[in-house]
Amino acid sequence: MKNHLIRPSVAVAVMASFVFAAMPSFGQSASQATPRMPDGKPNFTGVWAGPGFSHRIGPNETNPPRVTTFDAKKMAPFKAGGERLLDRSLSGNLFIDDPTALCLPNGIPRQILSPYPQQWFQTADTMVILYEYMHFFRVIPIGAPNRRHTRDVEPTWMGDAIGWWEGDTFVIDTIGLKEWMLDATHTEAGSRWHSDALHVVERIRWTGPRTASYEITIDDPKIWTRSWTEEFKMTLHPTWKLLEFVCEENNRCEAGKCTESEAQKLR
Repeated sequence: MKNHLIRPSVAVAVMASFVFAAMPSFGQSASQATPRMPDGKPNFTGVWAGPGFSHRIGPNETNPPRVTTFDAKKMAPFKAGGERLLDRSLSGNLFIDDPTALCLPNGIPRQILSPYPQQWFQTADTMVILYEYMHFFRVIPIGAPNRRHTRDVEPTWMGDAIGWWEGDTFVIDTIGLKEWMLDATHTEAGSRWHSDALHVVERIRWTGPRTASYEITIDDPKIWTRSWTEEFKMTLHPTWKLLEFVCEENNRCEAGKCTESEAQKLR
């Protein structure tokens, strides 16, 4: 079984109720580089080439995007047995070796490093992130640290996220994550996973007229002796729109293009 990805040149119409958030305007000086909401908070509304974006844009694009993964050199020392939990040997079972090949979610933090664009919708009390890849989304209430995580949260791929402001930095705090893939690392040896104890903290701040710093802190006490952080960047593209993305399991025709004879063989 394999999946194919359909990306026609059709913009995705999403979340019309968020249109109220005006697109950021940009000046030339440093003091004008950060767009603001009416309440004075930085405004991240727009379509971004996110932390893992590496897709080349063009009508004749055929090469798959490069994949961004965490730098092993930035990781903390392992706990006893932690390396075994992180590195999973190839099993021949796609559910273990690469669940996304079965159209299962990337999960957090792997989704953050998706090589496709993402669109942010911001209000005073909510941040919504819509990822072009499989159209996964996150709805992040803003208000912590006064707001608390859900008690006894059921583990999910995207987890339980809350957000708050530290000055001009937007912080996303996520717990309640399934034991799942850490990133898109795939080697002849296997893949990298995190445990169900993972705690992810993201810190996003404007650094220029169209650029933002994106820090990801990984804290998995079953694998590492302490938390560790890696910094990436995002670039805003005001003219971009998200495209349709379909992950269809069991489609066995290359790029979804079946000839009549191939279709007969599949029956």
